[in-house]
Amino acid sequence: MSRTAVVTGGASGLGRAVCAHLARHGHRVAVLDVHAAAAEEVAERLRANGARVIAVRADVTDRAAVDKAFEEVRAALGPIEVLVTSAGISAFTPFPEVTADDWDRMVRVNLTGTFHCLQAAIGDMTAAGWGRIVTVSSAAGQTGSMRQAHYAASKGGVIALTKAVALEYAARGITANTVPPFTADTPLLRAAQEARKLPGPDVLARMVPAGRLGQGDDIAAVCAFLCSDAAGYVTGQVIGVNGGAVT
Repeated sequence: MSRTAVVTGGASGLGRAVCAHLARHGHRVAVLDVHAAAAEEVAERLRANGARVIAVRADVTDRAAVDKAFEEVRAALGPIEVLVTSAGISAFTPFPEVTADDWDRMVRVNLTGTFHCLQAAIGDMTAAGWGRIVTVSSAAGQTGSMRQAHYAASKGGVIALTKAVALEYAARGITANTVPPFTADTPLLRAAQEARKLPGPDVLARMVPAGRLGQGDDIAAVCAFLCSDAAGYVTGQVIGVNGGAVT
């Protein structure tokens, strides 16, 4: 069945891959991103393959902008039934050097931004008696990560938020699960490697039992399943897609 899906951070990385997978499954997709031109490029590519896709600009830290963007999605595609929150930022900073502004920015984007989007969509799902929420968190939120205290804390918060929403809405036909990647080959990862904050891909691959970095399609395929009718009995779960790096 075709559903209306919103993917935040949909213009690049994991979000872009999720948009493609959901579109291939026949869903109507809103590519929501702070970078309007990049979001439109993704939408155009998917429309060229016959998908019904729109691009919507929004900064997830701005609640008014999020609410306006979701109204735009409703007007164009219908009530929102599927939400994948992939918008996020990362940084590597020794703990004593993390400023209050660094902390606030990380939490505003990764955790509060997720909260804004979940609240903006949950009313449609409640009214329909059906909904699928998938948050993209991080293995750092499960295990911690050196020089990433603020990032790990924000992603740990995403995991806890997802579990709480899952419990509150399970009886209403709405599921909420989180996917925490480990080392996925994304623009964020490559930027960290170029800045020498992380080792190269060969070194990182040796840290993964599967022997390779995760790809966008690895994560997106699991997200697409969690957004399907078949996943109706899966909720409140942390679904690691990490090649065995975190078990």
